[in-house]
Amino acid sequence: MRHRPFGRSGLQVSELVFGGGWVGGLLIHQDDETKLRALRRALDAGINWIDTAPSYGDGRSEEALGWLLREVDRKPYLSTKVRLDLGKLDDISGQVEASLESSLERLRRDSVDLLQLHNPVASQTGERAIGIDRVLGKGGVADALEHMREQGLTKLIGITALGEGAACKQAIASGRFDSAQVYYNLLNPSAGQAMPAAWSGQDFSRLLDACRKEGVATMIIRVLAAGVLASEQRHGRENQITEDADLETEAARARVVFQALGDRYGTRAQTAIRFALANPDVTCVLVGMAEPSHLEEALAAAETGPPPQDALDRLTPLYARDFDRPSRDFDRP
Repeated sequence: MRHRPFGRSGLQVSELVFGGGWVGGLLIHQDDETKLRALRRALDAGINWIDTAPSYGDGRSEEALGWLLREVDRKPYLSTKVRLDLGKLDDISGQVEASLESSLERLRRDSVDLLQLHNPVASQTGERAIGIDRVLGKGGVADALEHMREQGLTKLIGITALGEGAACKQAIASGRFDSAQVYYNLLNPSAGQAMPAAWSGQDFSRLLDACRKEGVATMIIRVLAAGVLASEQRHGRENQITEDADLETEAARARVVFQALGDRYGTRAQTAIRFALANPDVTCVLVGMAEPSHLEEALAAAETGPPPQDALDRLTPLYARDFDRPSRDFDRP
């Protein structure tokens, strides 16, 4: 397992992070023996970071880690998150503190290595996203997370860089955050490159460049696009979190990608993981797994390393044609 610098923190993190989320769901939906076996395998293979959140399985992911980490010898880095109630922003600090206290209780820990804002960030607070003024202003998210660090409850603080690209860049440029979770995959690589005019999708405005310039670690999320890139089979947990990315459209785009790439670079999941690892501005890739075999796939992809340049070259005309605009198949009058 290769390791990369975690931004300016001084830490070295494995290229793969064990994702404890709902979509993969191994820590939520599998039996205890399978959970423990998978965690031990991941740690033995060199994975040294686990990511979770209170919302993953309504706390079940954190609860599972609370006992699982007591059963293993290696002690990986651990990150969790706080999702704010946007209707109660008069006490951001109180919300952050209460959320982290509950997480630590479930995790059976005194602290975590990284605490991240889970809400998307936008120019103004709306139904889903929190406004940048509430992130960086006095009494805002940055102040609240920093207060948790001052108390020794977390070592690092970060954001989830969803929402509006400009607002996320503003948060990154503030220098107040150590990490950002960044959406980046075969279907939407806009966080890492300028996209052609014909391409349609949520534009993440080369966020990876902004993170590199500020020494902010980048934790890649949705590398499998909620499973759409991994398989044609559906498990019912495929929730799309970006604009212009309904399930049918994403599935059609994925078919176009693999018609071009075939199986030259491994399984579909391995190809997607290797694509993300090819970008030197990527710190690590969060991989969600439903079963232990998915972990083996991911480990093999990391061991093989980034794909050759000709694989990346095959993608360029697909973006220029917007995947032959498969979304037209689903247009409605």
